[in-house]
Amino acid sequence: MTTPLPSTRPPRLRRIQTTGLVLLVASGALNYVDRATLSVANPLVRHDLGLSVQGMGLLLSAFLWSYAFAQLPAGILIDRLGPRRMLSAGLALWSVAQALGGLVAGFGQFFAARMLLGIGEAPQSPASARIVRDWFPVGSRGTATGIWNCSSTLGSAIAVPLLTVLMLHLGWRWMFICMGLAGLSLAALFYALHRDPADLVLDEAERAHLGDAADAGGPVTLRAWRRLFAYRTSWGMIAGFFGCIYVLWIYNAWLPAYLESDRHMSIARTGWVAAIPFLFGVVGSLVGGRLVDWLVARGVSPIDSRKYPMAASLLGTALFTVLAAMVGSNTVAILCISVAMFLIYVSTATAWAMAPVAAPGNCTASLGAMQNFGGYVGGALAPLVTGAIAQRTGSFEAALLTGAAVAAVAALAYALVIRDPIPPDAADFPAS
Repeated sequence: MTTPLPSTRPPRLRRIQTTGLVLLVASGALNYVDRATLSVANPLVRHDLGLSVQGMGLLLSAFLWSYAFAQLPAGILIDRLGPRRMLSAGLALWSVAQALGGLVAGFGQFFAARMLLGIGEAPQSPASARIVRDWFPVGSRGTATGIWNCSSTLGSAIAVPLLTVLMLHLGWRWMFICMGLAGLSLAALFYALHRDPADLVLDEAERAHLGDAADAGGPVTLRAWRRLFAYRTSWGMIAGFFGCIYVLWIYNAWLPAYLESDRHMSIARTGWVAAIPFLFGVVGSLVGGRLVDWLVARGVSPIDSRKYPMAASLLGTALFTVLAAMVGSNTVAILCISVAMFLIYVSTATAWAMAPVAAPGNCTASLGAMQNFGGYVGGALAPLVTGAIAQRTGSFEAALLTGAAVAAVAALAYALVIRDPIPPDAADFPAS
């Protein structure tokens, strides 16, 4: 079936799609800015609360572990209750947790606030994948995914300058509180403006444009959710995303320290130079999403149009990470890291574009959340492993080479393990 041109989209559908993507980019960028608050306030928080370096490391990892393990229940809840309710609730919860970070009196309270932040942020990406599945036809899902996925690196790029300004003018406590209040406002806006398909009655033109998106099946059951683990495609996505997010979090957590210690850059210069690779990531996400739709339009199957770019971009990430570790020139190293970040975000965009075509319609968020669980187990391990290797060897070279090896193995997982879409459960489509 030929996908209609964008100009043929029914006006209401165009409005829903545009509003949804704007809200997803805004919430996704806020999601990543909020993650960075503790990193930016690190020295002041340690001083004011009397924390050790080890204690700060535990605080920084608290978010990642709670975020990873909250993915599994978040996915099934999104598929049962809908993205509108779950993402609005998640936004509100993580914003309350962020504001509480400005009111804490000690390590225990801060640890709890960071754990709550991870739980609240868990629905963001799986809900975004489900919204794309609900409101975009197959031939447009890659581009839509690339747009919302670029919010992560966009948020990372603007986080340090924005949060530094707030902290210098208001103090670190009010920085946390202000970001919490901004998130609560966005949660209310998302609930007011976004709609799930169950909230509306689609006309014939809208259903014709959406194609299979208009018929996702019944609400996901626990049986159908467990059934996803029986398919090799699920495990290929989990293993591949583990490697993808592992490498990403080497750069997220350690890039400034690497530039200062191994590349001997000043703190002032590092603050600006470290933002360059993340800007490349914005472009990578948009290119990855567009590439998927370009391949589909040329007859490549929806699964293969995601699978091959995921594997190729991770192999490229491995290559340029090795080059970044080995070259002597700081300029060339930054260029290699920027290309690696571009390719990482090609991979994340195509990986998230996989969920809406690999899963049955009513399991999109569930499969996306399983993938993200695997990814953020890797993300939680990366800062710990990288720090341990750097401390033992005295540089980040071996840690970067380890990350390159993980990326190469992940590329093989994508290429060799993922095969066919997961078929729908017959129980979700009872005979009439």
